Amino acid sequence: MPNNDDTILKLYKELYEKPVMSDKAVLEMKRRIEEGKREKRSMKKMKSIRGLAVAAAVILAIVILPNTSSTVAYAMGNIPVLGGFFKVITFRDYQYEDERNVADVVVPEVTTEGKVDSSAAETGKKTAGEINAEIKEITDKWVEEFRSNMEDEGYHNITISSEVIATTKDYFTLKLICFQAAGSGYEENHFYTIDLNTGEKVELADLFREGSDYKRIISENIKKQMREQMAANEGVMYWIDNEEYPEWNFKEITDDTSFYINENGEIVICFNEAEVAPASMGTVEFTIPNDVVKDILK
Repeated sequence: MPNNDDTILKLYKELYEKPVMSDKAVLEMKRRIEEGKREKRSMKKMKSIRGLAVAAAVILAIVILPNTSSTVAYAMGNIPVLGGFFKVITFRDYQYEDERNVADVVVPEVTTEGKVDSSAAETGKKTAGEINAEIKEITDKWVEEFRSNMEDEGYHNITISSEVIATTKDYFTLKLICFQAAGSGYEENHFYTIDLNTGEKVELADLFREGSDYKRIISENIKKQMREQMAANEGVMYWIDNEEYPEWNFKEITDDTSFYINENGEIVICFNEAEVAPASMGTVEFTIPNDVVKDILK
């Protein structure tokens, strides 16, 4: 692809004209969901929402299924006790449908079982509790956002699901998948990696030697992959090397950047929509070759 501003801006225009949520809208929604900076609605409006929900329940058969109902708990039978200690169970936590709005929220829960030494057991239970609390916070915000949007005209849909990915002898990762459609779609993923040997949730920094410049090293490899993909495919666009809008350019990963470890033991860096590319690119991942980080790994 020719490397000039006119071509870049033309491609930006083509990408943004596709029927997807604008990046401005995505970023605004992310802010509202992730930060939860919403003012409490008046009691009158809350009563109105409750009234709407009750009426819809009678006419259109709303189904709300609580976590405590054993009839809606589904153990993931194809996933064994991971590392002889952890297991993931899913619950259909919230379900709603009317003429314009659909929600299907299936929430994962990490549990511990099996016999390990007492210190690992306590650490594992703490890890599971912290992950479950964060997942509850995320799903509660998405459901709150959905209920709020029901007052607006148009169609609204949310789906929350999960999967266990990249299980190795040392790690497994639980992926929480949140999707919203309101004329166009937006997907947001969250990753929780657990060390099966210690029972602890793994942060990216935990994988590297103290003082190593892992953020820069990984970021430079990601930029290299971005440039290679853009050169090979004109339909691929990342926010990089744009002199006219430098504030959009990807600079470096952070401590909060999502990741998981794949079956080959490679680190995979994950970005949600509009983080490092136009929303039309969707969620994107970059596999970091082991040779890139082998000298700084613990």
